Parts: sequence; C-alpha cells; structure tokens
Amino acid sequence: MRVVHEADGERRALATTVDLADSFVSQTVGLMGQSTVSDDYALVFEFGDPGFVYRLLDTVPRRVIHMLFVRTPLDVLWLRDEEVVKVATLSPWTGIGVAKADTIVELAAGSAEGVAVGDRVVVEREASSGDAESTDDEQSAAGEPAPDAAE
Repeated sequence: MRVVHEADGERRALATTVDLADSFVSQTVGLMGQSTVSDDYALVFEFGDPGFVYRLLDTVPRRVIHMLFVRTPLDVLWLRDEEVVKVATLSPWTGIGVAKADTIVELAAGSAEGVAVGDRVVVEREASSGDAESTDDEQSAAGEPAPDAAE
C-alpha cells in the first residue's frame, strides 16, 4: 500500500510503507509509545460503514485523534471520500484533533507539507494476483493478447 496526494494535476507519494489500523485494538493503540516515525510511513484508519443513524442523517461521525503516549509529532489528515477535510500537525503527548471523516492518515511531522483542505489523498492498495488475471482478461476482451498468451 501507499498513500498518494493528488492536487493541481500532480501526484506524489506521501508514504510508501503503510499499516492499516483495521481493528478496535489497533485503532485504539495507534502510534502510542512510538518515539520516531520514518518519513515514508503512514498509519491509516479506515472506519467503514458509520451505521444506520449516520446514513439516515446523511452525515459522517466525528473522528478524534489524541496524542497521549505518542512521543513524536505527527501530521494528521482527515479524509471524507478521499477528499481532505482537515490537516493538522499534532504535538506529542498533548495534541488533539477532531473532524468528520471516514478515513484518517497519520504521518511523520512534515510529511503532509503542501497538503490542503480540498486536495485528494488516496490509499492505494497493491494489485493482487486476481487483479492481474482480470487485467489479462480485459486485454483479451479488447482484442489485445494477454502477456502470457501463446501465439
């Protein structure tokens, strides 16, 4: 996985080493206890379906990030449908931020320089072997030979 910033027709990788906080425990722990975070690292929180009430009200829950027990400053991006809705640099131990979002990305401080509200940030997943097969099928359907096709 990698995290990519898209703005003004330009694309740049914010992080190429990405972990997904996909459980209650991993989302609760986050980067607590970390004294350093490498410049190419991101921790991504994806919250999934917000539930019936939020869908009924056509809104997104507020997501809070706290820095208690995090020993290094972080750049934090709150995203809604891949659009940046808030950017903040949070200080160790005392920083806190909140915004309505379906995804949060935590990066080393300074990594989100140039990212602004309204920009697009995408968490790109690596293609699986199943994706490669579907690409071959799509090429064959388009009249192009698949890379492994025998002639």
